[in-house]
Amino acid sequence: MTELLLEPGRVEKNYWRDLWRYRELFYFLAWRDILVRYKQTVIGVAWAVIKPLLTTVVFTFVFSKLGKFPSPPGVPYFLLVLAANLPWQFFSTAMSESSNSLVSNANLISKIYFPRLIVPAGSVITSFVDFLITVGLMAIMMACFHFLPDWRVFIAPLFVLLAFGAAFGIGLWLCALNVEYRDFRHIVPFLVQFGFFLSPVGYSSARVPIVWQWHGLDIPLRLLYSLNPMVGVIDGFRWALLRGQTDLWWPAILMSCCFVVFLCYSGIWYFRRMERTFADII
Repeated sequence: MTELLLEPGRVEKNYWRDLWRYRELFYFLAWRDILVRYKQTVIGVAWAVIKPLLTTVVFTFVFSKLGKFPSPPGVPYFLLVLAANLPWQFFSTAMSESSNSLVSNANLISKIYFPRLIVPAGSVITSFVDFLITVGLMAIMMACFHFLPDWRVFIAPLFVLLAFGAAFGIGLWLCALNVEYRDFRHIVPFLVQFGFFLSPVGYSSARVPIVWQWHGLDIPLRLLYSLNPMVGVIDGFRWALLRGQTDLWWPAILMSCCFVVFLCYSGIWYFRRMERTFADII
């Protein structure tokens, strides 16, 4: 049996070591969230497939049929939207779940010691399980359209990792802020909805001009648009799954990588700064 000593300064000194020591708690919390999410549902994990599928059908009809948005040559518009919807659904769900994770586990946090970073990280892992299920949907749809990927599909996990980092970094900020300011439980759904339309889910980011002329000024609109880290993720994921037939602007990928690193670093810093007060104010 491992002996746990609580003494001044020990938590700060051994925090990252404690993350490994409490790895079983991480597994149990993630597994509990997976079971609770679909508990007493009629169709169970099928909900993870229905949501992106229906969203893709609606967006394909609105943007392709009504909006007359073009699709890259040889790429069905349905697959164009679905390939973007998968990483977006993972990001939005992970960010939303992790932002409310500390408040949802208030009883656990106020009673025992463990590295609180485990809680939002477990929420992101839970959302990743849903993402793996929807990847199966993508494989079935690509087979139905007779559109099989090439070697680029092996690069797709790198963009999934980028989405994971974006959700984790923003989730750390939001869950720490949500403990102190409960207004954020109302702000987060708005951020998700706002980000949905600012991300190239239903359309290709190639429709965003690189430079925008405004009153004689050259505004780097595409560069500003790429400040949204999901722009690089979605473009890269599409490029990897759709045989490189979609637009891939490398400055957007580089900006997404840099911004995700910043989000993770700053999120961990702010979370650790506020962590000592969680049990008192939650």
